Amino acid sequence: MRNRAHWRSSADLTTRFGAVAVLLILSIIAIAWPPVRWLAIVTIPLLALALWDFFQDSHTLRRNYPLIARFRWLGEDLRPYIHSYFVESDLDGRPFNHDQRALIYARAKGELDSHPFGTELDVYSEEYEWLGHSIAPNAKAPKDWRCTVGSDQCAKPYDAALLNISAMSFGSLSANAIMALNEGAAKGGFYHDTGEGGISRYHREGGGDLVWELGSGYFGCREKDGSFSAERFADNAGIDQVKMIEVKLSQGAKPGHGGMLPGTKVTREIAAARGVERGEDCISPPAHSAFSTPIEMVEWCARLRDLSGGKPIGIKLCVGQPHELMAIAKAMLQTGITLDFITVDGAEGGTGAAPVELSNRVGMPLREGTIMVRNMLVGAGLKPQVKIAAAGKVHSGAGLAMNFGLGADWCNAARAFMFALGCVQSMKCHTDECPTGVATQDITRQRGLVVTDKAERVARFQRQTLHGLREIVVAMGLENPWEITPQLIRERVNTVRSDSMDRFYTFLQPGILLEDPDSTTYARHWNAASAETFRMVG
Repeated sequence: MRNRAHWRSSADLTTRFGAVAVLLILSIIAIAWPPVRWLAIVTIPLLALALWDFFQDSHTLRRNYPLIARFRWLGEDLRPYIHSYFVESDLDGRPFNHDQRALIYARAKGELDSHPFGTELDVYSEEYEWLGHSIAPNAKAPKDWRCTVGSDQCAKPYDAALLNISAMSFGSLSANAIMALNEGAAKGGFYHDTGEGGISRYHREGGGDLVWELGSGYFGCREKDGSFSAERFADNAGIDQVKMIEVKLSQGAKPGHGGMLPGTKVTREIAAARGVERGEDCISPPAHSAFSTPIEMVEWCARLRDLSGGKPIGIKLCVGQPHELMAIAKAMLQTGITLDFITVDGAEGGTGAAPVELSNRVGMPLREGTIMVRNMLVGAGLKPQVKIAAAGKVHSGAGLAMNFGLGADWCNAARAFMFALGCVQSMKCHTDECPTGVATQDITRQRGLVVTDKAERVARFQRQTLHGLREIVVAMGLENPWEITPQLIRERVNTVRSDSMDRFYTFLQPGILLEDPDSTTYARHWNAASAETFRMVG
């Protein structure tokens, strides 16, 4: 027994320190024997590194397994690439699988985007849902559609494309990425959402239409204390390139969470775009300081519309507590002020970095969120005035069609356009080490992203995806995507039963929340809502 224990102990020591012993022996040989002295160039630095590991006291594994423990960190660094390229099947990857990424790459590059030999999906599993085609396809359907955004209270309505670039800030994305996105938007005739980081000079160089997103930090229109500045807002909102203003209440990846860009990352250019001091921490509070109740919010939005010269004003949110949506509806009804649009961000949306607890367990997915916002507006009789944009993992014509069928008027995408720029889903967005130059401020990494080339890919991806949407509309025998209804979308319950979406979800009739809310499944949310507060009442 003692011999066995001794053998195990010896084997363990060999495993832990064998590399050090081998390097020591090789270093001695290299120094003593001139013909192999060149070997010392390799062995002595590695031996020094091993000795450093042995004597340092901050990492247990490196202390107990000098040098060889470092292979663990190497494996961690390489894991996303190995997993993506060698382990995952075409349908396994998250958040975007190989087939989804391949479709975006093909369309962005102008390559063949067809798929041979049939679907890889299990059509009898819950992963399969489908749109009902028609025996009489409508080949005469228009080749392009636009969505006019602007209520009766809007002096300068905007004709939005049906797929646009969702909010991504300069600072989160590189200067080259922002320029390529905006130039692509200009080429394709769609808009580019600035993200809450403000309007940088890179957003304007391409000449593409902009939607200016205002977060709780009021970047680009803030006083020194972080409060809202009407004067600075009017200056930026008056820029002709800015077509709409979007007030961000929350986002899908981290709803209800603020953020801070450390002062070390606040460069001269980021400081100029955001209206903050260079080198100082840049804070986005969880909540807005310009309003605290539903009525105050819609009144402030009306003020923004006036200050912008009558441009469309909307809000962006990930749906959380349903009664708060109803409170917004009641505030619009009580004040007579209507928003021009609501952007629904799904919990499946992405961001450069988010607390895992929030991204995994907080926020309503896009499908349920879109339906709930649709029901709030339709049930309160507000839908003719207020448009709905859907954002959250949109990447294909089929995804667009599904969103239209559930209530959206147009869609936005962020990560899909990042793939069009060349993103390889390395999951390095928060480290400043993005290998493709998309999500980094490192100049040496950014230079790999050639603006003119990637701008063409951005425009091409958007165009080809809308072509995919039109092919679906034609196949369904419809005139436009707004004719897609929940009855035309089917989902599986199990392997032997499926039904249309209107059998799974409630779709309210126009005005029912005003006429007879208690007859609906939304009664408790409507009755718990007040235009005076976002808190639950009753």
